[in-house]
Amino acid sequence: MSNKQFFLDRYSRLGWKYVPVKLKQAIRINTNNAKEADIIRRLESRRIKLEPIPFIPHAYWICESPFSVGATTEYLLGYYSIQEAAAQIPATLFTDLEDKMVLDVCAAPGGKTAQLADIMRNTGVIFALDIKKRRLTALSNHLERCHVKNTIVRHMDARHASHLKIKFDRILLDVPCSGNFATDKDWFRRRTIEDVQRNAKLQRQILTEAAGILRDDGEIVYSTCSLEPEENELNIDWAIKHFNVQAEPIVCYGETAGTEIFGKQLSSSVASCRRIWPGQTQGFFVCKLKKASG
Repeated sequence: MSNKQFFLDRYSRLGWKYVPVKLKQAIRINTNNAKEADIIRRLESRRIKLEPIPFIPHAYWICESPFSVGATTEYLLGYYSIQEAAAQIPATLFTDLEDKMVLDVCAAPGGKTAQLADIMRNTGVIFALDIKKRRLTALSNHLERCHVKNTIVRHMDARHASHLKIKFDRILLDVPCSGNFATDKDWFRRRTIEDVQRNAKLQRQILTEAAGILRDDGEIVYSTCSLEPEENELNIDWAIKHFNVQAEPIVCYGETAGTEIFGKQLSSSVASCRRIWPGQTQGFFVCKLKKASG
C-alpha cells in the first residue's frame, strides 16, 4: 500500500472521501486600524474582486487580483492581514477577550496574534511566544505593521511557558502539527504515521504546560491544521481525562468531531470540537477547553 493510500484509507474510516482542493487566498480586516467598508471600497477600486467569508467576521476571499494583495499600501499600513480562512477561526472562539491576560504559545508569524489584539481592541496583555528565534523578527514586524500595542514577544519553548510565572485567562494553542495535503503538494510523499505520533506527543507536552498555567474558569483554544485524529480528537480526549477541563460547545464552521475513532470510544465532550475537511478552506481542527473552578 502506498503512503498516500494509507492516509486516504484513514480519512475514509473517519467519514471523508478525498477530493483535490484549490484554496483561495483570504484576508482579514484589522478593524482597530481602519473602517471595513473603506478598505473594501479601496481594494475593489483597484480591480480586486472580494467575496465575504460567511463563517468569519471581517474576512474575505480574494477571488481575483491583478497584483499581489501583499503589495498594497493598505496592507503595508496594517489595514488588513493575509490569513487563511480556517486559520482565522480559533481566535474568534474565546469568550470576552478584552482586558484579559492572554498567551499565544506558538505565535510566529503573527497572524493569529494580530487577530487576538484586534478582537481585544489592544486592551489587556498578550504574551506571544515562539521557539525559533529567527521567526521572532517576522512576528515582531507583523505586529508592528498591524499597530499592535498590547503584546510582549518572547523567545521561549511553549513547553516551558510556566517559567513566565503568570496565570492566564485565555491560552491559544495553535500547536505545531503534521499539516495536510491542501497546503503542501508533497504532503503524502513526505509524511509518515511516525511523524504524526511524534507531533501528537509534542502537542500533549504543550497541553500539559498550558493546563498548569490556566486560571480557574479560564479557556484554552486548541487548533491544528492536521487531519490526523492522534493530533486532534485523541489529544483532546486525553486532556479531558488528565486535567480539570471539558470541551465547550462552539459555534463554528465544520462538522462535529467524532467520539469513536478507529474503534476507541472517547469522551462525549469531544463532540463539542469541530473538524474541517479540506474544501473551501484547508483542513483544520479546533476545540475550546474550559477549566473548572476550584
